[in-house]
Amino acid sequence: MKKTGNGLKWGFVAAALALAVSAAAATPPNVVIILADDLGYGDLACYGHPKFKTPCLDRMAAEGARLTQFNAPMPYCAPSRASLMTGRYPFRCGMTNNPTPDATPELDKLGLPLTEITLAQLFKQAGYATCCIGKWHLGHQPEFLPTRRGFDEYLGIPYSNDMRPVHLLDGERVVEYPVVQATLTKRYTRRAIEFVERHKDGPFFLYLPHAMPHKPLACTEEFYKKSGDGLYADVIAELDNQIGELAATLKRLGLDEKTLVIFSSDNGPWFGGSTGGLRGMKGGPWEGGYRVPCIARWPGRIPVGHVSHAPAVMMDLFATVLKAAGIEPPRDRVVDGRDIMPLFTSDAKSPHEVVFGMVGPRLDTVRDERWKLHVLLAHDWKSKPGERWIDPRGPDGVTILAPYEQYQPIDHPGLRTGDAPAAMALFDLQNDPGEQHNVADQHPEIVAHLKGLYDQMNKDVPPPPAPKGKAGAAKRAAGAK
Repeated sequence: MKKTGNGLKWGFVAAALALAVSAAAATPPNVVIILADDLGYGDLACYGHPKFKTPCLDRMAAEGARLTQFNAPMPYCAPSRASLMTGRYPFRCGMTNNPTPDATPELDKLGLPLTEITLAQLFKQAGYATCCIGKWHLGHQPEFLPTRRGFDEYLGIPYSNDMRPVHLLDGERVVEYPVVQATLTKRYTRRAIEFVERHKDGPFFLYLPHAMPHKPLACTEEFYKKSGDGLYADVIAELDNQIGELAATLKRLGLDEKTLVIFSSDNGPWFGGSTGGLRGMKGGPWEGGYRVPCIARWPGRIPVGHVSHAPAVMMDLFATVLKAAGIEPPRDRVVDGRDIMPLFTSDAKSPHEVVFGMVGPRLDTVRDERWKLHVLLAHDWKSKPGERWIDPRGPDGVTILAPYEQYQPIDHPGLRTGDAPAAMALFDLQNDPGEQHNVADQHPEIVAHLKGLYDQMNKDVPPPPAPKGKAGAAKRAAGAK
């Protein structure tokens, strides 16, 4: 009977353990998305930078997964952020430009359409605590602010840190103007840690779009002029350090295995950064504008040290975190993002036959795992060697507070060599990742195939707005002839 009793006893223990494991698996995970601003594909040591020190993000990659072919859908800020928040290409979610408070009245009023459904709204409906800390840039008029789009809390500059007025919002209230930008990375991290501590019993969704390394670059005295490799390296070192502080908090609170953390960037780098040997930079359709780092960590779910070379795109993060949390995406609209957890955990193929790149309201490029077709004429940053560039949004010591030693065109982050830009130019990214040699003439069948997929998608793209003013009238008149 004793033996039987022990058998029953251990049977109960095994059953209890099985139930505990099942309950843990059924518990929705916390989700943290950290988005750097203008961080280049080659800015991290784990992506090959020979000088910048990024031990915390390197550790995150070593303990999780790293994608080498992750793309922004647009080579600048707001459209990529809109795609992350909605899972939709910029032309679908109505954000093909940057809301800007100090430009035109149209851009001042621009925001993510209220008909769009954000990640935060979906997480909030599922019972998550939601928080956005940092750069929003999906509209700064009251109806577009994060607190109206599903976030319980917000702290940050609602657009780029060089757009006047550079003021800091807490919720919807201005709490600092002008902003001492050297404090931003640490202040954002401190608020993120406070949010995590308050909601440690979960579930929570934390969206942390840091200001750095968008210009003007700034960091605290602890890191300023300490890297030995210039202001950009100082800023990256502090950003990395603070991401490490947040990671340490998750571990200290016992949330490691309960939290999916993803790190990426909204587009390629500005002057001073690195594309890792890719052509171009932020703002243009070359790989240096589109391709960005992507690292994911979820102990027990994502294997350590995994690397995937399958193409993916920003909207996939929308679909991936929803799937991980067991939340259904909207069914009443096209969602372009796909669940890429298989890329983080295995040698799975890309869920996309091709990935498209936009510049402004137009589809510009189309690429698959190997080939990239520039359907439209590409452009490069135009400046003469050694030419000084006057940044109209540079630090002035009055309205924009940041170090004066910002970077110049001589510090271009990407390749500026290669065949001259041409419409319908084809590049073999597998053998020519720097897009140096146009091989369209050698592979007409590839050009035709990719152009066909481009034309099919382009049917869904609204026509660009008609140009305004005298120049627009001249263009319309010329087009009518």
